[in-house]
Amino acid sequence: MPVISDHALVVGLARSGRAAVAALHAGGVEVAAYDADAGLDTAGVAATISLGKWDDVLLDDVDLLVKSPGVSAQAPPVAAARARGVPVISEVELGARLLPNPILGVTGTNGKTTTTALLGAMFAAAGVQAEVAGNIGRPLTSLVGASAADAWIVCELSSFQLEDTDTLQPRIAILLNLEPDHLDRHGSFEAYSEAKLRIFENQDADDIAIVPRGFGALPGAARRIEFDGRDPLPAEPLIPGEHNRENAAAAVAAARAAGIPADAIAEALQSFPGVEHRIEEVATVAGVRYVNDSKATNVAAAVRALASFPGARKLVVLGGRGKAEPYAPLAEAFAPGDRAYVIGEATEALAAALESAGVPFDRSGDLATAVAAASDEAREGDVVLLSPACASFDQFESYEQRGQEFRKLVQKL
Repeated sequence: MPVISDHALVVGLARSGRAAVAALHAGGVEVAAYDADAGLDTAGVAATISLGKWDDVLLDDVDLLVKSPGVSAQAPPVAAARARGVPVISEVELGARLLPNPILGVTGTNGKTTTTALLGAMFAAAGVQAEVAGNIGRPLTSLVGASAADAWIVCELSSFQLEDTDTLQPRIAILLNLEPDHLDRHGSFEAYSEAKLRIFENQDADDIAIVPRGFGALPGAARRIEFDGRDPLPAEPLIPGEHNRENAAAAVAAARAAGIPADAIAEALQSFPGVEHRIEEVATVAGVRYVNDSKATNVAAAVRALASFPGARKLVVLGGRGKAEPYAPLAEAFAPGDRAYVIGEATEALAAALESAGVPFDRSGDLATAVAAASDEAREGDVVLLSPACASFDQFESYEQRGQEFRKLVQKL
């Protein structure tokens, strides 16, 4: 393992931070860790731990700060480190420095998890060893010392993870799409786009960049391959929706570039069922389909979900914590007869957009009330769709918890 630090500070002790601590500790680095949550359970974390109020003294003797994806660039530890000239890197950058494996990186505003998991299925169908990691829920640094050096790593990469990378060089990098998201954190679409495009920055002529057909200039020097949702594929994907055909086209281009044979690609396309919380059909009750799309945490994702059920009346649960996005494009995506049930902190902003577009809606307040109201209204052939277009953190710990609660509510019907 390369020596990258004598004394590192890991900021943020959720999954990624804990994996970073473990990887550094295994490499003989003296590790300290900090989290703003004073009540956090830190059992099993092999570091000198500080919780609660930040104190700049925690940076004394530190020569590297490793930032978890949930920690913003404006957080006091990060700002203090930069002021002192202490290098700041992301957990993904740490993993890239410590792992010798070829990386296939997947980023974009929407479709990252689906495409990453589909690629994992393609490698598995071909019998090619690959690990699936990153934003999909398995920290990249958790693979340090735990994966064969020649195994591919198919890595989902969010803008938060791509911030503060400087040596990450995917052998193959995919950008699925680029639409406004996380503007509450990045401040502008330009800053968000810059973070996303860092996936290509260190690529050279031996690497491959896969982008939507007609996409603009890219940083780096990789060979460019373009895709489109109308491209011919080895087989049609099992998962429905035009957006998923775009995801499949990108995955096919990447799998081919990695040397996966066409028959394995076709097998995966025809058998891959999709991922949890993304246009996931939970149940059909009295002819009404209930669909969990809790992972739709931005406007563009919810618009795609609405387009996935042509001809059906949709009763849509929207809301949560907004990301400073305009909601007019979402309101305009509703068809005549559709109805919205609005919850959470974004209620009034969503209500204003829906009212302007003439979309009928209820101010439901919370998920249980919204599902009950939608199910009362629903008739055979309708779709009750949880596709919030917002983050979950006002009422839930994660989009996963929100989706699980939706499932529970449907199971009680």
